[in-house]
Amino acid sequence: MTCRELLTRQFWRAVLAELLGTLVLVSAVLGSLVPGPGEAPGGPLYPALAVGVTIVAVAHCFGEISGAQVNPAVTLALLATRRLDRLRAVFFVTAQCLGACLSSGALYLVLPTKASAEQFVNKVPLELNAAQALGVELLCTFQMVFTVFSAEDQRRRDSPEPGNLAVGFAHTAGVLIGARFSGASMNPARTLGPALITGFWENHWVYWIGPVLGAVLAGVSHEFFFAPSASRQKLVACLTCKDIEIVETASMTGSSLSTVTQNNAVRNKQGNKTDN
Repeated sequence: MTCRELLTRQFWRAVLAELLGTLVLVSAVLGSLVPGPGEAPGGPLYPALAVGVTIVAVAHCFGEISGAQVNPAVTLALLATRRLDRLRAVFFVTAQCLGACLSSGALYLVLPTKASAEQFVNKVPLELNAAQALGVELLCTFQMVFTVFSAEDQRRRDSPEPGNLAVGFAHTAGVLIGARFSGASMNPARTLGPALITGFWENHWVYWIGPVLGAVLAGVSHEFFFAPSASRQKLVACLTCKDIEIVETASMTGSSLSTVTQNNAVRNKQGNKTDN
């Protein structure tokens, strides 16, 4: 990406889409955590359903504009696998954090009881230590981001499978698994907004290192080991900052460059027969 793209309408539409998408996502998750008048705090079912349904809706609305990443961990995983350039990643992460802070502040202003904002914050339970919560966040984020990369890979191959629905299910599964042990943030922006509003920063680093590390591991493992285009040459190209698209085309669907060339030759022959 060049600096000229900063002046394009498409770039700022993508940045605004990340801001609005994260704002909607965090608002839905935090709103599902607040108990109603006279109600006891609910379990992980409400936020699990809220995050899954909202992810599907946000991906439908903003997927063609920015990819609907709405998560700094996902953005950094795309950056690590060279699916996203550095300048765009910086603006996306900034927009995501800003959207999360705006949604947290707006919900805090409309709460009838300000003490209810404690439900917003991701906390390490007393029965666990920070390292255990870090492991839970890493595992939950790994399965979620791996699903994101798999759905994106199928979309590039024009697969008829509903990728957005799979990603929504992966978010729901992550919350159901880890909500009781770490809060199942899986999204640093979702943790940053409430922490900034309430001033609660204890073990805040867990909800950055865990999701980011899990996301990067998921992205790298999918792109270079499990994807149809995965190959050792593709990994070497990524590590040496070479053009990864040429290697990916050569290894796509497990074929070699000679096989791709042969397929092109067959298509040309068929075209010539049609012309004759």
